[in-house]
Amino acid sequence: MIDIAFDDPARADVRLLLDEHLADMYATSPAESVHALDHSALSRPEITFWTAREADQLLACGALKDLPAAADGATEGELKSMRTTAAARGRGVAGLLLAAIVDEARRRGLSRLCLETGTEDYFAAARRLYLRHGFTECAPFADYVPDPNSVFMSLELAPARVP
Repeated sequence: MIDIAFDDPARADVRLLLDEHLADMYATSPAESVHALDHSALSRPEITFWTAREADQLLACGALKDLPAAADGATEGELKSMRTTAAARGRGVAGLLLAAIVDEARRRGLSRLCLETGTEDYFAAARRLYLRHGFTECAPFADYVPDPNSVFMSLELAPARVP
């Protein structure tokens, strides 16, 4: 059974996965277009971090960063650091983790969930995952600026229904 739970980005196995993630980002994108965060940045108070595990074996990680409220009062979040281990790819783990993060964003009452990913072929699977989960391309958000190496996507969120 796959367990998705809040976790510590400084945990040893998570740090290794995040280090691998950062190395791949710098290997596939120009440095000025890399927006991935290391474990210390992911430990900041405005970021909630999750892992997916099976029998305590790390399968994937992802995070939700709270963004400042917009001028119109809309509350948004940013999806950060989605990464699946090589051994877990193709098993649907990323989709389960993404769904859990989207559910939490809705529970918090966020109006929109945004993300930035790359334009290179390396990022094609990630873009397909986000499209399958209802994300659509959008303009740069928060402090991002137009970048030919970035694709910006968002998902409009309806508030969670309380039974």
